[in-house]
Amino acid sequence: MEEKTDIKSLTLEELKSCFKEQGIQGFRAKQIFQWLHEKLADSFEDMTNLSRELRCRLAEDYEMITLRIADVKVSGIDGTRKYLFRLPDGHVIESVLMKYKHGNSVCVSSQAGCRMGCRFCASTLDGLARNLRPSEILEQVYEIQKDTKERVSNVVIMGSGEPFDNYDNVVRFIRLLSHEKGLNISQRNITVSTCGIVPGIEKLAEEGLSVTLALSLHAPNDEIRKTLMPVARRYALADVLKACDTYFQKTGRRLTFEYSLVKGVNDNLSEAAALAALIKHHRAHVNLIPVNPIKERDYIQSDDRAIEVFKHYLEQQGINVTVRREMGRDIGGACGQLRKRYMEKGGMTDGSICTD
Repeated sequence: MEEKTDIKSLTLEELKSCFKEQGIQGFRAKQIFQWLHEKLADSFEDMTNLSRELRCRLAEDYEMITLRIADVKVSGIDGTRKYLFRLPDGHVIESVLMKYKHGNSVCVSSQAGCRMGCRFCASTLDGLARNLRPSEILEQVYEIQKDTKERVSNVVIMGSGEPFDNYDNVVRFIRLLSHEKGLNISQRNITVSTCGIVPGIEKLAEEGLSVTLALSLHAPNDEIRKTLMPVARRYALADVLKACDTYFQKTGRRLTFEYSLVKGVNDNLSEAAALAALIKHHRAHVNLIPVNPIKERDYIQSDDRAIEVFKHYLEQQGINVTVRREMGRDIGGACGQLRKRYMEKGGMTDGSICTD
């Protein structure tokens, strides 16, 4: 049986090309693209301005990827909503909706699981299951918007997975999400977070996009970073920061450096001084993140006093810095926690793991 084309992952130009080959009128491509990415149709049957014959033909030739909510947790503290979505093949992924004064922000996953091995992250504990298609990344935003009936204005690719380990699908997702005939979310309101894959950073700089690049820094030197992030053994900080500079020069977009504070590991004044010296010449904002403890690791969150002293020192050095407000702490808001618990309860139908 011939595999159907994933229609929600196609660009408008690709859809027009496919329809031309099939003898379908060209204007139908724009209609269907809007049904998929603006009206957020769940099926071809929802496309009521198409003939029944065309809807049947589309269903025969194309696959309509949709996600189903397996679980949702709502924080009693701040209203954060954590979603567990089931993919068509039985794998599960997480997404998070965070509400701010400036609008609704959704954190999406780019992979089912992760193979980067960062020591403080639950997403990587069971390895990588597979990459997500563009449609599956989009569907996280679409389903949350449909569930809440509220517009999503900001998207961060900072959930489970390393975006540059699924580069082509992530870039296609960004182009589809920001398309004027779709949700039309400004690329300036989209953030891509990486643990420091140098070739990916350099490649993204050449894409002509205007998204924000966030680097998971988490340490002021290679020695500490290697204890927290295995990727640091492959890409030295000097090379990672050089690639970040290239990104800024090509795009004009200020960088964000994410720094998770772990008690007794990277949170004292000597680390603050080393961090300031490392980044003072870079056009970047530092986002300090009190690490969210997970039961499989023995890392402890820095206390409030240590966080404030660290932040104050950076400010004294003229560095723009904020402390990320904790969201969804009472519902396991950190990456991978809800998915991990669900899998432990036998909620996933396919437990295969890619370890290479």
